[in-house]
Amino acid sequence: MNKMYGFEGEVKSKYTSQMADFFTEIFDYLPLCHLINGKVFVCHGGLFRDDGVTLNDIKKTNRVRQPPDDGIMCDLLWSDPQDVKGRGPSKRGVGCQFGPDVTKKFCEMNDLDYVVRSHEVKPEGYEIHHDGKCITVFSAPNYCDTMGNKGAFITIKGDSLKPRFTSFTAVDHPSVSKTGI
Repeated sequence: MNKMYGFEGEVKSKYTSQMADFFTEIFDYLPLCHLINGKVFVCHGGLFRDDGVTLNDIKKTNRVRQPPDDGIMCDLLWSDPQDVKGRGPSKRGVGCQFGPDVTKKFCEMNDLDYVVRSHEVKPEGYEIHHDGKCITVFSAPNYCDTMGNKGAFITIKGDSLKPRFTSFTAVDHPSVSKTGI
């Protein structure tokens, strides 16, 4: 993944091969998801191809491995929201597409307010789906130097957990050598 989308090459050009290997190893230990104030579920991809997945099921998932082609870990990394109810096959070939009913059921079952996820380019850097229960935030402006999209970040403050969005445009890449000079 790091090779395919340019991260490894960028790290090697700015630092060293050893640093790129270090990042690859560290990524195996990053959490699959996060909870904000126990009410906002944050993940990279999205929700699950199966009903009934609980936060406890996610906690029990072995994170320290290469992502499999199916199951909880795969879905958290690769699934995407869809506008229609139910689930559908993923256009990516892994994960699934999940509808507003799936999001609502997951939030109700786990006592959550909403889901924040990334993993899809959005023209303004973010998009609100499923009646506000699913939010996509994509922070890479002009993705792959070709998409022309804005990036965005989300701010969630206080007990209300009301999201606020800030969009931004890309800036030119700085000229950087391996020595940093």
